Amino acid sequence: MTVPEQLPRLPADFRFGTSTAAYQIEGAVAEDGRGPSVWDTFCAEPGRIADGSSGAVACDHYHRVDEDVALLKDLGAGGYRFSIAWPRIQPTGSGPVNASGLDFYDRLVDKLLAVGVQPMVTLYHWDLPQALEDDGGWCNRATVERFADYAAIVGERLADRVEHWVPINEPAVVTTLGYAVGMHAPGKELMFESMPVAHHLLLAHGRAAIALRAAGASSVGCANNHAPVWPASDDDADVGASKLFDALWNGMYIEPMLLGRYPVDLAPLLDDVVQPGDMATIRQPLDFYGVNYYTPFRIGAAGEDAPMPFEFREVMGYPTTDLNWSVVPDALREWLIIFRARLRAAVPPIYVTESGCAYNMGPDENGVVDDQLRIDYHAAYLTACAEAVRLGVDVRGYYAWSLLDNFEWAEGYTPRFGLVHVDYATQKRTKKRSFQWYADLVTATRAGND
Repeated sequence: MTVPEQLPRLPADFRFGTSTAAYQIEGAVAEDGRGPSVWDTFCAEPGRIADGSSGAVACDHYHRVDEDVALLKDLGAGGYRFSIAWPRIQPTGSGPVNASGLDFYDRLVDKLLAVGVQPMVTLYHWDLPQALEDDGGWCNRATVERFADYAAIVGERLADRVEHWVPINEPAVVTTLGYAVGMHAPGKELMFESMPVAHHLLLAHGRAAIALRAAGASSVGCANNHAPVWPASDDDADVGASKLFDALWNGMYIEPMLLGRYPVDLAPLLDDVVQPGDMATIRQPLDFYGVNYYTPFRIGAAGEDAPMPFEFREVMGYPTTDLNWSVVPDALREWLIIFRARLRAAVPPIYVTESGCAYNMGPDENGVVDDQLRIDYHAAYLTACAEAVRLGVDVRGYYAWSLLDNFEWAEGYTPRFGLVHVDYATQKRTKKRSFQWYADLVTATRAGND
């Protein structure tokens, strides 16, 4: 088998993987000592989730872990990024360890290694224990201390077997959607008063990195959501608005993690939050930089009465997914190249820790899920990675979102991102055509580099 012609050759050690998140797939939210999370609470509030659903059952991964690990074995991709549910480890976010919860992930790591899949563990993929949110959540600096304790607990148990660690998934999304505009849990609408949340998440990232390394972790990175930000026009107002949003979405997380500072235009907003030593704590050496990329932003200036000085405009001229996200693979190549050019030696090796697309087709009369659009998407985005590699960017791997169709946060169960179709009524798993394509690609890439 040879690498498909539409894909340039990737490095021999390029890591193919898939990604999931605990609340999106596990279910079993009230079993074996797990405490409630902010997403359990959020989903119970009428109108929060598009289809009125929740992650209470999701893909029932908690009970079907053996079946899902078998899927990973069949896929043949060498990496699996999953998250640990903080409420399973410490039901109230502090205090004694829930042994059943920690044992579940201990067994999962062993099962993955037994089939040749290397774990990439995310400690926090948005499911904050509700008891901590009751005390202020990420608005409260004390949550950073609780997170450091939690990181130490998990690291002590798993660091000897986990290849890569990600302390916090997409702090920009947590800050913006969770605390600024209220689209995600915990549903706060603080607008620019959410800036302390961003700082506390970054500080928690740094404290967790320290705790993980103390426990023996050999590779600690991040998974930040990034994208190019394009002005809606050449008008000075639109250009200015796009630069502000770029600082909030990209620079707000890149610069502290890699340079130990906030973007100059945003730093004054954090004067009352940053304490001595904080920036050094945030700027922990990273063994890799994880980029979650889906689609670029097109930003224009908002009207005088708008709550924010910028607004989102349609990215025109490109195909879209079933979530109406524009499919622009060249924007990934653009972002990777510009990222390296701007920061040069400060940039560690890069992994695309998430990229995926919502196409909602199900099995046909023969049980086949013909998701050619998903194949085209991943082929194009992997091509973008390969082109960036050719131009000197050190991209080490690509983790497709997602292994399974799952609970997609505020959108509920309608969007389907998985390589595997899940019938939520029966929990039947069906490999899509994209699953076999990805498996063939992994095999061909290995063979082509032998």
